[in-house]
Amino acid sequence: KSAIHHSNGSLHSDSMSSHSVSPAPSPLPKQNSSQNLQVGMGKRWSSTGDFVPVQNNLNNNINSNNNHSNSNGNNFSRFTTKSLLNLNTTNSSRQNSATHVYVQRKDEDDYLKLYLRGRPIVLYLPDAQINSYDLTKVSPAPAKRLKLDWVYGYRGRDCRSNLHQLPTGEMVYFVAAIVVLYNMDEQSQRHYVGHTDDVKSIAVHPNKLLVATGQCGGHEGRDTLPHIRVWNSVSLTTMNIVGLGEFTGAVNCLSFSRADSGNLLAAIDDSPDKIISIWDWQKKENGRRITETKCSVDTIVAVEFHPLDRGQIITIGKNHISFWSLDQNGMLYKRMGIFENREKPKYVTAITFTQSGDILTGDSNGNIAVWGRGTNVISRFLKKIHEGSIFSICSLRNGGFVSGGKDGRLILFDESLRLKSEQMVEAHFGAVRVVAQGKGTQLLIGTTRNCILSGDFTLGLTPIVMGHTDIVWALGAHPQIAQFVTGGRDRLLQLWDSLSHSVVWSKDIGEHVQTCEFSVEGDIILCGGSMGRWMVFDTVTRECLSVYTDGQDTIQTIKFSPNGTLLALGSKDSNIYIYQSTKTPHRFAKIGKCSGHSSFISHMDWSQDGQILRTNSGDYEILYWNPSLCRQITNPSTLRNTEWATQSCTVSFETIGIWPENYDGTDINSVAKTLNNQYLVTGDDFGRVRLFNYPASQPKSLSHTYGGHSSHVTSIRFMYDNTRLLSAGGGDTSIIQWRIV
Repeated sequence: KSAIHHSNGSLHSDSMSSHSVSPAPSPLPKQNSSQNLQVGMGKRWSSTGDFVPVQNNLNNNINSNNNHSNSNGNNFSRFTTKSLLNLNTTNSSRQNSATHVYVQRKDEDDYLKLYLRGRPIVLYLPDAQINSYDLTKVSPAPAKRLKLDWVYGYRGRDCRSNLHQLPTGEMVYFVAAIVVLYNMDEQSQRHYVGHTDDVKSIAVHPNKLLVATGQCGGHEGRDTLPHIRVWNSVSLTTMNIVGLGEFTGAVNCLSFSRADSGNLLAAIDDSPDKIISIWDWQKKENGRRITETKCSVDTIVAVEFHPLDRGQIITIGKNHISFWSLDQNGMLYKRMGIFENREKPKYVTAITFTQSGDILTGDSNGNIAVWGRGTNVISRFLKKIHEGSIFSICSLRNGGFVSGGKDGRLILFDESLRLKSEQMVEAHFGAVRVVAQGKGTQLLIGTTRNCILSGDFTLGLTPIVMGHTDIVWALGAHPQIAQFVTGGRDRLLQLWDSLSHSVVWSKDIGEHVQTCEFSVEGDIILCGGSMGRWMVFDTVTRECLSVYTDGQDTIQTIKFSPNGTLLALGSKDSNIYIYQSTKTPHRFAKIGKCSGHSSFISHMDWSQDGQILRTNSGDYEILYWNPSLCRQITNPSTLRNTEWATQSCTVSFETIGIWPENYDGTDINSVAKTLNNQYLVTGDDFGRVRLFNYPASQPKSLSHTYGGHSSHVTSIRFMYDNTRLLSAGGGDTSIIQWRIV
């Protein structure tokens, strides 16, 4: 008897908000299962795909506005990969692609073969399971779920006008596919998680209750197309999904009408022609598009309805300011702004309105222009207010204004545009991207280095949100306390406190950070960088204690043995470097290197006794080593009963069930298990975090799946207490903290 199993993946049990839990899991039925699969030599093979389970009743009552029909008529749901929202989608092109993963066991063999893109990987069964292991057994999903606890980061580097104060006392902003509502006084967050990919724009309704957010497009079905979501900021309920399937590019700019109580919504999508569209957003399920027209071939940075004049819209961007009129028949008419004898700026970069209805704009030359209400000509011109671009002008409740720009200066004006005060933002926080008015005289400042500051012109500014500015690769959890460390392409190494949700310290180490790891006691942090360099930092003082070099390529992964006496470093040069570690003082003496892999080292695990090291490589290989001798163990069947201290290897007997059939060996970037061996979590290329029971050694291992990230999940770690975990979002620069509930 032989058996073969084609993995069918697991249920994506995504949830509407950070307060909700997942529906009960169930296996997805195979559409093309057969009872008898005949192969050569007359041998019969059976597949676990032949067992068609009863489909659970999925939780479809989240919000009637959020339900979409499944166009292919299947009686089961597929879920988007990058959202916490239940959305029924048709199978994506990736899901219709060839089967890349299957598991095979012949007769009563004491091993399985896991095939990744046709490559067989032999995985030996533990002695206790040789007689009882059944490929067709379904491993249930965990009884507990994940709940979104905290989101670290802010997207200021390439988005504008994305920070607002709400009457609830919360500020609202976005990062990755999540809109964050952060109450600074209560130190609490809520999250709107309906989006399926990067959020790129935000607008607050005149009633200050409703919020519109626009996103870019993904690659996995209709529900990941660019669209706008209008939602209630108190209940987090989606009021309408606008323009799904109607936008060509990302929705980069949004504005509610203000002179008619917010009945209309203007949007700019990032298509080649930069289309401006006007929507009656309350009409039917997808909104009603009143009109659209080409706006400009150049970049548009903002669209704004005039607050007093009905049907008047202004767009600004590269080489232009345009004044649009929307007539009663839904036609748009455009007048270009006239600079007359003044130097025309390369970009008009910021816009706001005076209380009398005049328009203020800032430009890339640091000038502020006043455009008379109802005209397209400049009535007043203030030259060189800033050095370089003005990124934001904020109208204050008292009639004054605050401008902020590339030079890091904040300038306060009275209602007559007389300069009143000035404040500098420290350079390491970045330039001023957006200025918003908070409570009272408080200002909220979003920066180009993805920070949010709070303060005023009297008391100065304090950072309240900090983050990374480029791809986050490295993530390490402290072994004894609620701290973690991150690093990335921005050269920043940052130590965080997961209880206060704050940065303990941040350090520019001068090169990209690929991986980081705490020592067993947590008193030092090791960072792997480029060109074979790795560094040792004191956790408390952030002092660099020593620097080592092994090879010429990036250090991909670092792991201490459980007792801390040995250190392994996996390199892009396909070698594993082994060191002896001493604790007082911290010194590392090289033992040698383990050579044998044919691709870069991707993951490593130590055995509980510290005597064995197992490693994965970029070509899905799994090898075993005696680290003290730097020698490969060529008979891995003798290690079948080994207990592993960690579960970082994505390819192993314990992780067979994490591989859906449509994945290849590179799609899962990171795995981790709890210290009590209860749960296993994975992070993949599609922004998903998946929670399994540990071990996931059955091909049919069910899981709970969660979105929120809009890029590869590059690293994932459980905290020391087994109750929380962290995921790093790679290119979306966010860190998400989850609780097991």
